[in-house]
Amino acid sequence: MAEPARDSQPATMLSIRNLNAWYGESHVLHGIDLEVPEGQVVTLLGRNGAGKSTTLKSIMGLVPRREGNIRLQGAETIAQPPFQIARQGIAFCPEDRGIYATLDVRENIELPRRINANGLTTEQILDLFPNLRERLHSPGSKLSGGEQQMLAIGRILRTGARFLLLDEPTEGLAPAIVEQIGNTIRHLKEQGYTILLVEQNLRFAMSLADHHYLVDHGQVVASYDRQSIEQNADALLAQLGV
Repeated sequence: MAEPARDSQPATMLSIRNLNAWYGESHVLHGIDLEVPEGQVVTLLGRNGAGKSTTLKSIMGLVPRREGNIRLQGAETIAQPPFQIARQGIAFCPEDRGIYATLDVRENIELPRRINANGLTTEQILDLFPNLRERLHSPGSKLSGGEQQMLAIGRILRTGARFLLLDEPTEGLAPAIVEQIGNTIRHLKEQGYTILLVEQNLRFAMSLADHHYLVDHGQVVASYDRQSIEQNADALLAQLGV
């Protein structure tokens, strides 16, 4: 007799165990543990200064001193420099967006090096963010905050990375732009991208993510799936102070 089909679990894209990080003498992360399944959206929630952005930077090798284990698709990366980590198919969109002010939109999009042939073309990026098509020859300094955020996300999509780290992509943006960014993240998930998202907008995060980690004082203090975060939303809103 044939055995009943079993639900297959997604592969683990990222596994972090006992991650500690320092800036100089300042010990910022104190044993972070988390996992990001392939093809899912996972959020890091927490107040400013909790260690969320430092976690993303540590994954990319951008923190001077790190200890612990960071595995990308099973491969240990804790001792690797940023350029080697990026070549494994991961890309980071920082909170400050990193737009080059004197380069126009097209030049900003086409600046990063491709890591494989799967990266989006310039035309595909402009289809994803129609606002940018209208500003194609505008320098970065002339873009609105929302346009800069779209450009920052579009630029990393050109690299061919399939695992995206997005740091506060909705901060300071108008509601209409926040909705557009949310729709883009949903579209990317449907296309098989894996996304680790730092976000303070709890309602935005809840509308997108499969799993959530609450970070406080450099530690993961709670984790939630879709159902449990709904049940704890009011308490979380109070804890986040938003």
